[in-house]
Amino acid sequence: MIVELGAFALILALALSALQTGMAVAGRLRRSPVLAGAAEGAALAGAGAVAVAFIALVWAFAVSDFSVANVAANSHTDKPMLYKISAAWGSHEGSLLLWCLVLTGFGAILSRARGLPFGLKTSAVATQGLLGVMFLAFAAFTSNPFDRLNPAPFQGNSLNPLLQDPALAFHPPLLYAGYVGFSVCFSLAVAALIEGRANSSFWPAWGRWVRPWALASWAFLTGGITLGAFWAYYELGWGGWWFWDPVENASFLPWLAGTALLHSAVVTERRGALAGWTTFLALLAFTFSMLGAFLVRSGVLTSVHAFAVDPERGLMLLAILGVAAGSAFALFAWRAPHLKGGAMFAPISREGSLVLNNVFLTAACATVLLGTLYPLILEAIDGSAISVGPPYFALTFVPLMAVALLILPAGPLLAWKRGDLRGVGQRLALAAGLAILVALLGWMVFEPKKALSAAGIGLGAWLILGTLAELAERIRLFRAPLAETLRRARGLPLGAWGTTLAHAGLGVFVLGAVVETGYRVEAARALAPGQTIEAGQWAVRLDEVRIVEGPNYLSEQGRLTVTLRDGTSPRSVTAERRFFPAGGQTTTEVGLDFRGLDDVYVVLGERGRTAAGEPGWTVRVWWNPWARLIFLGPAIMALGGGLSLLDRRLRLGVNRRKAGS
Repeated sequence: MIVELGAFALILALALSALQTGMAVAGRLRRSPVLAGAAEGAALAGAGAVAVAFIALVWAFAVSDFSVANVAANSHTDKPMLYKISAAWGSHEGSLLLWCLVLTGFGAILSRARGLPFGLKTSAVATQGLLGVMFLAFAAFTSNPFDRLNPAPFQGNSLNPLLQDPALAFHPPLLYAGYVGFSVCFSLAVAALIEGRANSSFWPAWGRWVRPWALASWAFLTGGITLGAFWAYYELGWGGWWFWDPVENASFLPWLAGTALLHSAVVTERRGALAGWTTFLALLAFTFSMLGAFLVRSGVLTSVHAFAVDPERGLMLLAILGVAAGSAFALFAWRAPHLKGGAMFAPISREGSLVLNNVFLTAACATVLLGTLYPLILEAIDGSAISVGPPYFALTFVPLMAVALLILPAGPLLAWKRGDLRGVGQRLALAAGLAILVALLGWMVFEPKKALSAAGIGLGAWLILGTLAELAERIRLFRAPLAETLRRARGLPLGAWGTTLAHAGLGVFVLGAVVETGYRVEAARALAPGQTIEAGQWAVRLDEVRIVEGPNYLSEQGRLTVTLRDGTSPRSVTAERRFFPAGGQTTTEVGLDFRGLDDVYVVLGERGRTAAGEPGWTVRVWWNPWARLIFLGPAIMALGGGLSLLDRRLRLGVNRRKAGS
């Protein structure tokens, strides 16, 4: 009965989204608050209906109702409850329902927004409703998570064991909150183009309305990507955290576009400039989100991250992408020439630095897009199968981002309209000197041959020190009495603190990524119990391997001891090879020894023979220096985004600054 209720609620949500679109369009054309109010009510009811459907699906997984095809394909009675529940969004059908839940939920919040002009709001609500219609129709008619099996199997097939992990339980909701959150930016951009505003007073207010949505989506997406990278790091057992996998890139593309959107929206809000460009980025960010959904679900990619879906449904997703993005960009091409350029500014100014920031971000985004799609395009043209891996991205993406990060600390210190580059240089001189010193120390201490890695260390230090220098300038640290400095610090807006955290977190990430990538040490060989392998300054001894029975798996569990090479500072770690009988799959559980900022990363491989011919197991060891910073940095960035969202100016700004209706 509950499953039927969920299926009914899904169809009802589709009808309500269609009603939302129709009422909003009619309300806009007739300028009728009553019809517009009906559209808002339909948006709220539609979100509620999708929530009911989602709860019904979770219930079906929780009670192991194998008469539901989705449950039978992705669950098992022996699974722990956490993974039964998270399996509700671990499949194509369930994750698509989660997508629809976030889409309609954000649409409901948009419908309750206050301070937006009547025409802009109704057009945005109509656009959001139309997006809901397309995705809900796709879910209801081609990917229904409530389809029944008759007769129902006695037992399910279980979810992919790689996805039975705490990080993967929370990764999709965070990621989708970021992915789909950009749909509101998309809808506001379409609404602005429909309204066709050419007056300069409209765009600063529009930039202020878009920025909180872009910021929230960016923060969620940052957290989701970080959690996914951490899962790949400790679950897949290949020693890395980012492989430039096409599905990884599918989430990175909207992040890059969203980062550019955040910075461009600041210029539009403060100066009324870059209105057309900011609108374009708002459309692009959600277009990349839809592109990611197509890549993951269409079957064109083979990846541990991808859903196995038939090409027919992939074509339908491509059609949704074509209709939604194609119509929006066609509208942009029609309206963009009539948008005002906004206030003028000098090349050396805050606006100029943000424009330069956008140039490098979008160029980097283009390189990632090309590297992701080129193999697919080439295969479609002549059947050639090629792969684009890390070397391509190291040669294209990394230099572009390095230049962007090099100029980043100077931007916040430049004045609006016209800046003083010499004055900025004087304020950042100490930070630059210290960053160069850090780079030289890294070059001497780590390895003189790795000059590029040392430069990367200096770049990370430059980002952190430059950000702190900008903060010190704001609160007049060392330039005013302590009481005055503390007063300024207390009065600093939360948005300023959030920006400081985000930029400093980026520097922390760069330090971790450069040191871990440039100086990691790997070793591998077959060990018998009692034998040792060395990697860098660490020694790992295999103590024993035993068979352990888990809740839904059997495991070869290796107990190992990690010490320094001289035998001091011993710690025990456990690494496993798990076999899941329900799916017939084997997974690797990594042993991680956290040593300050470093990780000693241990993988237990297959049975084999040692060099002396004794029975043993292959053991791989990585010493990953400063790996903690790789995940700490983005967490600080996401925290900065969340802190900025609490800024009173973002929450109340739309009510203080209104454009005409």
